[in-house]
Amino acid sequence: MPVDAFNALLGEIATVIAGMPVDATMDAELNRQFGPATHAFTTLKALCREGERDGWLMQREHGGIKFGRPIKPHTKAGKFSVDVVRMKDIAGPHHVHTNGEIGLLMTIEGEPKFDGKPEGWYVYPPGSDHHPTVTNGDAYVLYLLPEGAIEFTGR
Repeated sequence: MPVDAFNALLGEIATVIAGMPVDATMDAELNRQFGPATHAFTTLKALCREGERDGWLMQREHGGIKFGRPIKPHTKAGKFSVDVVRMKDIAGPHHVHTNGEIGLLMTIEGEPKFDGKPEGWYVYPPGSDHHPTVTNGDAYVLYLLPEGAIEFTGR
C-alpha cells in the first residue's frame, strides 16, 4: 500500500536524523542520503503524487494551498510530525519553527523555488520564522517538525 510505503520511508528518514542538531549538518546529510539524485527522493515524490490523487495525503485546502499532516509526532516518524503541502506561486501563513523545520521541495511543474531554494532538502533552526513561499512553479513541500511544534503568528 502506498500509505505504508510513505510511512516506512519517512520512518527511515526520521531514524537517520533523530539525534542530529537541526542545522546545516542535517541539511547536508539529508541531501546526501535522500536528495534529488536518489531513489528515495524519486519514490517519495511519486508517493506524494499518488497520495494527492488518491486523497489520503493533502485532504484540506485553504487560500490556494493544499495541505495535510499524514504523520503525527511520536508515531511513524519518531519524534517528528510530517506535513505535506502543495503550493504554486504563493506565500503561506507566517509561522515560527519552535523546534526547527526540516523540509523537502519536490517539483511538480516549472522550476519552483522554496524561499529562494531549489529542489531538495532545507533545514531551518529552532526559533526561525518565515512566510513559506513558492515561486516559479508548482511544488510539493514536505516538512518534518520536531515534536510537531509550529506556531502560526497571524502576521
